[in-house]
Amino acid sequence: METLTNTSPVTLTEGAVAEIRRLMNEEGFDTTQFLRIGVKGGGCSGMTYVLGFDHIQPEDEKFEIAGVACIMNKSHKLYLFGMEVDWQGGLNSRGFTFSNPNASKTCGCGTSFSV
Repeated sequence: METLTNTSPVTLTEGAVAEIRRLMNEEGFDTTQFLRIGVKGGGCSGMTYVLGFDHIQPEDEKFEIAGVACIMNKSHKLYLFGMEVDWQGGLNSRGFTFSNPNASKTCGCGTSFSV
């Protein structure tokens, strides 16, 4: 059973929303999928961010950010609440970046953290 939240546990910058929408508009995109925001064990700091398209699972909460349907495992909110996801499109740094107020330590590449 999915849970729909009225407030988003994370935020996406305008740049991140634009890049996500660009990806969703690519030919062959599976429109039955949602943007999954989460964590998994691993990385040099203990946990790694998850950002990708996936199907909803029973333990997920569903929420919307600027018209983008998102899902997150309910247990991940503890680690990600208040996080901002941005898109950097420059030549030297390109990709999604994560600004997580819950992280006590992050790795140099910015994709893993510890709390």
